[in-house]
Amino acid sequence: MYAAFLLVGWAASRKARAGTAADLIVAGRSMPMWVAALTMTATWVDGGYLLGTTEGAYKSSMQLGVQGGLCFGISLIVGGLFFARTMRAHGFTTLIDPLEARFGRRWAAVLFLPALAGELFWSAELLVAIGSTFGVLLGVPLTSAILVSAVVTTAYTVLGGMWSVAYTDIVQLGLVAIGLAAALPFVLAGAGGLGHAWATYVAARPDGAGLVAPMTISPLWDRAGIVGWWDTAAMLVFGGIPWNCYFQRVLSCRTPGDARRQSVLAGVLTIALTAPPLLMGVAAFAYPWPDDLSRRLAATPAEAMPLLLAHAVPPLIGLLGLAAIVGAVTSSFSSSILSAGSMLSWNCLKRLMWPAMTVRHLIAVIRGSILLFGAVAAVLALKVQSVQALWFFTSDLVFVLLFPQILWALYDPRANLVGSIAAFIVSLVVRVGGGEPLLGIPAVFHYPATLPFRTVAAAAGLLLLPAVSRLTTALHPPRLLRNPAAADDERGARSHAEVPA
Repeated sequence: MYAAFLLVGWAASRKARAGTAADLIVAGRSMPMWVAALTMTATWVDGGYLLGTTEGAYKSSMQLGVQGGLCFGISLIVGGLFFARTMRAHGFTTLIDPLEARFGRRWAAVLFLPALAGELFWSAELLVAIGSTFGVLLGVPLTSAILVSAVVTTAYTVLGGMWSVAYTDIVQLGLVAIGLAAALPFVLAGAGGLGHAWATYVAARPDGAGLVAPMTISPLWDRAGIVGWWDTAAMLVFGGIPWNCYFQRVLSCRTPGDARRQSVLAGVLTIALTAPPLLMGVAAFAYPWPDDLSRRLAATPAEAMPLLLAHAVPPLIGLLGLAAIVGAVTSSFSSSILSAGSMLSWNCLKRLMWPAMTVRHLIAVIRGSILLFGAVAAVLALKVQSVQALWFFTSDLVFVLLFPQILWALYDPRANLVGSIAAFIVSLVVRVGGGEPLLGIPAVFHYPATLPFRTVAAAAGLLLLPAVSRLTTALHPPRLLRNPAAADDERGARSHAEVPA
């Protein structure tokens, strides 16, 4: 399977032979709409999506299981309706470009940091997911699984950039669909059939069988749990937009209309693919586990899907299920390291530190950045015990810090640098002040348990950025929203024309 990934990636890399940075970063802006929609879906349907959906449904409720897939799908639809067309129409190269256009290169380099951290920790968390799955199903050591996955995926990403990632994504998404479709009937049959499994689940959790958290208190849902669910939902929907791996697919499309359509289509597919792992969570709850496996699941509910594939289906079907998880993880990992490498090489090294960098050097830097982040993600996966906690925290920061910035950069012509800085600082203080138990960060502000502090922190930035911008217009006039690279080329051409012959 990994050999097939390398072969497809190598074949796709031949489409990147035009020798430009745009070929590697945004596929030369010539990606067909259906390819963009499938690679977008494959990126969002990652290992955490599959394993987390099954885990959430098994250990808690349908609402917790479906939350990630449902909210990420809605995020893609919202991004398509309100962001994709505008980003593609301006011809930007990365998420950071509109922030540079509005707020300047140096401040854009600061805003680049949470975006980079989010991609990096997501990559490492994906490797941990694939390593643990290999261990459950095949007994492969964690280190071997992580290293092989990282080396193969990084190799084909370096070869062809966005083209290689897109076409391997399609293969990997096909593996997800085939593996889940093959395994689900056996899993449900082992649990006594869909009707029996569902009846068992609903009987045990009558208020945990909906798609969204209820608005009233029940035995399963207290007030803090309800507020927390909706707070996380807002983070997933709006915080799922300001990711460069999302905008890379948007910016790879041939037209602004294609960019919008593929994002909406990918959102629908992402929501639809929630159903199989969700039903596996229901089946895992009703499955007659032996005592030792029941105790193991109680201790590590994240292993619900791998254990089903190992014990509830024939061995060949179990391998197809493993292929589904591997396909989901590798597609997202390649997207993430390409995204991080693109931002570092384009926005930091090219735009800020070395504007005169040649195309040949830029391509070498992009490939070197991909290699760097592939290696760093592997080291983090092997050495850092709290990778998942780090990823959750940086995902919070992407929502809280970057969503207000990208929204007003695109749609408020009066947004300026002072407003951006004020919104960033206040939102950061409000969010970090609430602490992070997963990472041992103490709370400075002790918010009530019923306060959705993530949403409050993001709302503070949403309100402050336009307000402070208008109060400081005389101090710092707003800048036009223009493609910064195109603006530089235009200024260079004008300066050249003004030199006497």
